Amino acid sequence: MFKTIALAVDGSDHAAKAVPLASELARMANGKVVVLHVREHDLQRGQVWELETEEEAQSLVKKTCAEIEKNDAVAEGYVIRTVHGTVAQALVDSARDHKTDAIVMGSRGLTDVAGMVLGSVSHKVIHLSDKPVVIAR
Repeated sequence: MFKTIALAVDGSDHAAKAVPLASELARMANGKVVVLHVREHDLQRGQVWELETEEEAQSLVKKTCAEIEKNDAVAEGYVIRTVHGTVAQALVDSARDHKTDAIVMGSRGLTDVAGMVLGSVSHKVIHLSDKPVVIAR
């Protein structure tokens, strides 16, 4: 049984579909959900460009934790900061650091078109993770 579940969120509708699934899995196992949001930044011309603010990222994580707790499950949330294009590896590394038993995520995130061309984050996580990955469709 999955006692500690990593839940990847990015604010998309697909990620929102994964929240009830992760909540239910944690509730059934009397476990917890570790909410993970990756905050990307890009390096151009010697400057760092943030793709979202810290406040936006923290707000998303807090809102998701509140929704999980409303479903009678335990939640803790983290914002991870990484270079643009390394979201999948950051999620897998963080899930490992938090000693989670599985990763739950949506089938597509905010970058649907890029995901079809380059391979979605969920697809990359499936290949990088040594833990089970549950995709909410």
